[in-house]
Amino acid sequence: MTLTASDEHAATRVPQPGRQLVAAGAVAAVSAAALGMATLTTVTLIGWIAAPHVAGLGAGLPGVFRAAVQVWLVAHHAGFGLPTGRVGMLPLGLVVLPGALLARAGAAVARAIDGHRLRHAALAALGLAVPYTVIATLAALLARTELVQPSVIQAPITSFLVAFIAGGIGAARVVAPSRGFKGFLGLLPDRPRSLVIGSFGAASVLVIAGAVLTGASLAVHAPTAAKLTADLAPGLVGGFLLVLLQIAYLPNAVLWGLAYAVGPGFAIGSGTIVAPTGVIIGTMPTFPLLAAIPEPGAAPAISLVALAAPFVGGVFAGILVVRAAPTPMLEAAPLWGFACGLITGVITGGLAAFSGGPLGGARMALVGPSAWQVGLVSALEVGVAAAITAWLCNWLLVRRRERAEPAAVSEPSEAPDRTDIVDESPSGHRIYVDPFADDPD
Repeated sequence: MTLTASDEHAATRVPQPGRQLVAAGAVAAVSAAALGMATLTTVTLIGWIAAPHVAGLGAGLPGVFRAAVQVWLVAHHAGFGLPTGRVGMLPLGLVVLPGALLARAGAAVARAIDGHRLRHAALAALGLAVPYTVIATLAALLARTELVQPSVIQAPITSFLVAFIAGGIGAARVVAPSRGFKGFLGLLPDRPRSLVIGSFGAASVLVIAGAVLTGASLAVHAPTAAKLTADLAPGLVGGFLLVLLQIAYLPNAVLWGLAYAVGPGFAIGSGTIVAPTGVIIGTMPTFPLLAAIPEPGAAPAISLVALAAPFVGGVFAGILVVRAAPTPMLEAAPLWGFACGLITGVITGGLAAFSGGPLGGARMALVGPSAWQVGLVSALEVGVAAAITAWLCNWLLVRRRERAEPAAVSEPSEAPDRTDIVDESPSGHRIYVDPFADDPD
């Protein structure tokens, strides 16, 4: 049997996602939302059994279920309103639960549409995020009470972002040639891949610096944290839930440490500042994790060492961006290094925005770092260091390649090996006879 050109094209044609995208996306979205709500309902039910008269849970099991839906929306970083003001300072650790479920859902959608390209991963993430956003919007409308009112504007926005990013990561793991982050990078062209690697490296250095600062400060102020826990007297079950809540807020604390290392620091109420230049704070909520905040006054001298973190991240980014995709034009390398700084600034600014928010009205309406300040300062610090490092690394790499190339050395040509010598003068000159020359006679 002979295949025509059209038959061969049809056999090798990439399958296009159609109705299966809509169906698989809807099923995966409902499954991920149901599993997330069921998990948080269990935790909320434990809290209701331990403290049945807690305000906000409502009366009976319907109130528990409604509170669980509210917590599910909080896990997507959707704020809510209280009679005292808006609450937007939400635990980032809760995002891990829906994020993990959505990553699995995104992988399932990518398998359903038989995707194996980067655009298929984006389609799978979009097919998952749209129905998931509809579910989150309906949940925000149904979970409203007189005391707690989830934001019907913020809920669809944040739920879409969480679903699209987490679902895209899960789908990319399926369509990538090899699993993991390296497999995803293999789908990108050389230059975008180098920028992603460099920016991810710089952001990782900053996050690690924030984690080290937070962990060191918690270790130093451990007695204060223990005293605050004892003052709360939460009991056995309450103490367990308090530990879970602090673990959920730990990523926020790490990002606050990142903002501290970058320079702008963060605030805990209007008119306060916690930065390497000094600490000005007022009355704070009774929460053991806040014991890590330094005492008011001049910041410790050792905290100034933290300011080196963004420059270290910039050096790391500059090395990575050149190793991933060097350029023969020395003038272009600093531009790519500075571009890594700009992308890192966008990443850190976004993380800073999600790590803070209001905790009611009045003075506590301003809590956390300033997103634009953290983003701008980190972009400049990382960008300058990355630009200089990228230029230097690229210059060294170009020189090394030039030295490795064998130099074209022209050797003098030797006389042909001929045996038809007709004369050899005393001076050493040899006379050869051309065998193809015509006979003069």
